[in-house]
Amino acid sequence: MIKKLYIAFILASSSLMSSCDSFLDIQPVGKVIPNTLEEYRALFATAYNVPLIDRSLCDMRTGDITIRKDEYDQNNYGDIEKWADINPGPETTTFEWSKYYTNIYYANAIIDKKDEITEGTQEDINQLVGEAYLMRGYMHFLLVNLYGEPYTKTGATETKAIPIKLNLDLEEVPSRSTVGEVYTAIISDIESARKLINKKEWDAGYNYRFSTLSVDALESRIYLYMGEWQKAYDAAERVLAQSPVLENFNNEDSKLPNQYQSIEMITAYETIYNSSIVKASQATESFVQQFDQSNDLRLSRYFGNVNSDGNYPIKKTDGYSQYRCSFRTGELYLNIAEAAAHLNNLSEARNRLLHLMENRYTSEGYEEKKNSINAMNQNNLIKEILNERARELAFEGHRWFDLRRTTRPSIQKVIDGQSYTLEENDARYTLRIPQAAIDANPGLLN
Repeated sequence: MIKKLYIAFILASSSLMSSCDSFLDIQPVGKVIPNTLEEYRALFATAYNVPLIDRSLCDMRTGDITIRKDEYDQNNYGDIEKWADINPGPETTTFEWSKYYTNIYYANAIIDKKDEITEGTQEDINQLVGEAYLMRGYMHFLLVNLYGEPYTKTGATETKAIPIKLNLDLEEVPSRSTVGEVYTAIISDIESARKLINKKEWDAGYNYRFSTLSVDALESRIYLYMGEWQKAYDAAERVLAQSPVLENFNNEDSKLPNQYQSIEMITAYETIYNSSIVKASQATESFVQQFDQSNDLRLSRYFGNVNSDGNYPIKKTDGYSQYRCSFRTGELYLNIAEAAAHLNNLSEARNRLLHLMENRYTSEGYEEKKNSINAMNQNNLIKEILNERARELAFEGHRWFDLRRTTRPSIQKVIDGQSYTLEENDARYTLRIPQAAIDANPGLLN
């Protein structure tokens, strides 16, 4: 029988117990030490269930989302929408910090004890340890894209970002590493995961776990963010060579691609939006108008009817666990298209983009898109691919990160008659480290 495993893995040495003032601000509450593979797998299931909603909050910072006119929602999310990061209201939802490091801690616990896990085959132990490496790399990736400068911004790789945490010492107070150093650590973890993960796919219901396809999917995303176009292309190609399927919205029985049972699903790990955020968030008229109003089949699948404020409820997710998505094939088609376009392989970029569009538009709309895209030069094609990313991957946690890694454009909003502006390359494209983390470790300001 599996022992009850609490919020953190506790080592035999009590010196590794955390205090409330520790760098990670993790307070372990259990005293059970896992031993068997089954127990470690149960421990890691807890990590897979830690909610990570920051990227849905970041969607509020784009021009795609506005907060509905409700007192609770305005108190909790209004200042996020307005980029009021320095002195937000007292009820403003805070961005996370410790949850990512909690998951890193789970991962480090398994990596540290990988040679002591009992009652499991070596293949299954390797799989779990490989998942831990990928989790650690992914958490550092999310953190550096929330709290570090965008990798592609001039000079960003030498700027301080976040601490890299590769051990179990909760009392250690590591200094912030540079953006470049964090990406180096992430790539190292991906390569370690590649050597160990051996499960190509999981049955629906277990596909929140990382697989061999997850390794390449994450690698493709990492290199896309770095502007390493050939490596991003190659990694995405390895995924699609094994799993090229897309949901066809022309078929009545097609599923939303971010639904965990979708044929597109590679890894159904994250629930990006919770129910509260879905309720508070409404798509803006300007964003909905970016979709072909007559021929884009995503319109009725992604959005509800326009409301009295001129905005649109979100239908693509309900904030519950059926809409769990970290990696899916639709993203990989877009990765290949963008990378190929930057490599000036325009034929390949067009083919991959159009294959996705064929599954999202009516036949008439697809023909129009095909004629338009086949006539585009390189610059216009890249712009169209990025616009298609905004449409296709809406409400899946990509939009803010895509804006950061590309043009960091100026965004203007008018809310209750008052104008707000995020300037081009605004410093607020990088989040401030939460005050609670700074209070626990003032060294994070350095």
